[in-house]
Amino acid sequence: MMLKRLNANAKNALYIGVLCSVSYLAVYFARNILSAVTPQMLGDGFSKAYIGEASSLFLILYAIGQLINGVIGDRIQAKYMISFGLLLAAVGNLLFCYLPRLSGIAAAGYGLSGFALSMIYGPMTKVVAENTEWKYTARCSLGYTFSSFFGSPLAGVCATFLTWQSVFSVGTVTLVTMAVLCFGCFGILEKKGIVRYGQYDAPKNRRVGMAGIRILLRRQIVGYTLISMLTGIVRTSVVFWLPTYILQHLGFSETDSASIFSVATLLISLAAFFAIFLYERIGRNMERATLLLFSASAVFFLLTCIFAHPYLNLCCIVLAIFCSNGAATVLWSIYSPSLRDTGLVSGATGFLDFASYTAAAAFNLLFDDAVTAIGWGGMILVWCGLMVVGIAVSVWNAHAVKQNAQTP
Repeated sequence: MMLKRLNANAKNALYIGVLCSVSYLAVYFARNILSAVTPQMLGDGFSKAYIGEASSLFLILYAIGQLINGVIGDRIQAKYMISFGLLLAAVGNLLFCYLPRLSGIAAAGYGLSGFALSMIYGPMTKVVAENTEWKYTARCSLGYTFSSFFGSPLAGVCATFLTWQSVFSVGTVTLVTMAVLCFGCFGILEKKGIVRYGQYDAPKNRRVGMAGIRILLRRQIVGYTLISMLTGIVRTSVVFWLPTYILQHLGFSETDSASIFSVATLLISLAAFFAIFLYERIGRNMERATLLLFSASAVFFLLTCIFAHPYLNLCCIVLAIFCSNGAATVLWSIYSPSLRDTGLVSGATGFLDFASYTAAAAFNLLFDDAVTAIGWGGMILVWCGLMVVGIAVSVWNAHAVKQNAQTP
């Protein structure tokens, strides 16, 4: 009944959005498996060094893959890129899961999975941006932004009830299933004319080189690259260390820390919906939305330093991450699709994702030494400072948009 009430454009956006959201949930479920099963693997005799090396290789190849596959995704149909990426990731999962004692092959397999999963996001954003009306685009991409936040608790739930090998097996089956479904469903949507390619293809002389760069510079790519790096540090690195913060700094038990982290990540995943709600209520202004969200995040990080009570402290840091992830939603769900008229959506999105994960990886390398040197209180002030930089970048972006509007 609900579908009958929707107009054709809304229905098409719903079909595309559901397909992309379910596919991307499979991606983030697979991405978070190793983190979720690490305690089990350590109990089975694997070393932290081995797991750390595999995880680092995954992130490095994922980041590099975003840069490469984003550009390729502007030239190859999403059906092929997404389906092949999901299948290749399944192969990598199998190598890591069933050849764990052959450390070189297993780690290489997990790295392969990282590169393969980088084939998904850019082409997916491009197909959403180019095949939905703008008023539906943000809501359509909201689904797979939520999926990216929800993948972590989903992997954690599976790890609670299954052995680590079984969780990887479930992830492999999920990836293969989604590869087949994506190929078939995209084929159906193409035949019905719901998904079409080449509508916003950039001329060949604009795809690469200074011409393409100038177009993106006029669309605030520099400012949003900085936003990508700032929010990437929070959503990847800060969230990764949140369980350690809850355990070591707030003094909760290991069991309570795990439960609190699961609930916290579920709440943080709702940031995507809040960000779109805020964006639509303030006149669909991206710069104003990021300014408000970075400001709120900075305030909550500052309050985290002020409130010593564990529960108040916990609420503040979760709200700080929540608001930062809201700014990330504006970037991925609104800014990236807004580039559709350039024909460079996939390449630009891949570059932004590359910047995000590179910044997070660099921050992770410095984290342990930094916490030892300045303590958790000092580290929270650093996170607060990053959000203040986000405020300045948002103001800069708003000024650039105003200037560009006045320039013929």
